[in-house]
Amino acid sequence: MFRDEMTVHVQAGRGGDGCVNFHSEPFKVKGGPDGGDGGRGGNVVFVAKEDVTSLIDLVSKRKIKARPGQAGGVGNCWGKYGDDARVEVPVGTMIFDVETEELLVDLTEPDQEWIAVYGGRGGHGNKHYATATHQVPHDFEYGLDGQQRELRIELKLIADVGLVGFPNAGKSTLLSRCSSAKPKIANYPFTTLSPQLGIVERNYRRFIMADIPGLIEGASEGKGLGHQFLRHIERTRLILHMIDLSETDEIPALVDKYQAIRRELERFSDKLGKEPEIIVGNKVDVTEASLILPELEEALGVKVWPISGVSGEGVDDLMREVVSRLDVMDEALKAEQEAAGEKKPWRP
Repeated sequence: MFRDEMTVHVQAGRGGDGCVNFHSEPFKVKGGPDGGDGGRGGNVVFVAKEDVTSLIDLVSKRKIKARPGQAGGVGNCWGKYGDDARVEVPVGTMIFDVETEELLVDLTEPDQEWIAVYGGRGGHGNKHYATATHQVPHDFEYGLDGQQRELRIELKLIADVGLVGFPNAGKSTLLSRCSSAKPKIANYPFTTLSPQLGIVERNYRRFIMADIPGLIEGASEGKGLGHQFLRHIERTRLILHMIDLSETDEIPALVDKYQAIRRELERFSDKLGKEPEIIVGNKVDVTEASLILPELEEALGVKVWPISGVSGEGVDDLMREVVSRLDVMDEALKAEQEAAGEKKPWRP
């Protein structure tokens, strides 16, 4: 089961109370105050993990609470700090404040950590209240409550290549052929109801491909769960636009479908509208489909890569083109960072 958005309440632990105690040992009855301080309450920490792929594990944790700090002890002993509540989420998780809608953090790096709320400070023991004129203090301080807030957690998958197209265009079939992913495949629309990720390995290159559920007209306005699907394409670097060549032999109809998807991408965000893409004509193993391919290329004015996800025809050539495009992007990004003198931030 896939889950990519939810709301949780997070609460840090309360600080431990300070201790009231007076030192006592044989032959020394009237010792001074030695009540220790309470321990700090635990924090709530979100951690991005590569092996976590969905927010489904948080469904049963709508309220996340860290442990409180321990009360101070005798002999000037501090109370034990409360244990942090560590919440593992997928890489690509964005966390918003529900009240202000402010984006608080974008966890885009593996093992990146972010403290959502801090635990309360522990209270002072009675040793802090001793003075020259007040040598037997019974005063102490209560621990402070931990912070709490309401958070909206949203997942945007991070993939190098995103597969888009109308339902039943063959996206899941291509993903299953290129990687070890096993998405549900059938010959009817909307087989894929949630994004699927697969790791593709070609020679020296290893990249992540995402199968985005089929889009429909009006997706940018939320039709057919459009917003939930479209946001997963925003982080991709390259789009594979799948066209089902077996669906019709009328070129204008295929062009209209292609342009419909392009309009939805552009309406959703400027970034998606400018994303580089490769147009893929699928099901070329059907005789009629191979015949209309030259006309489709002429109508679109760009190359259409012919493949058959079922037989594997043309898939290797397509993957070589994908690897070539990604290599060019990597070189351009590296040159840009070197020119700007940027360095990857160090993370503890």
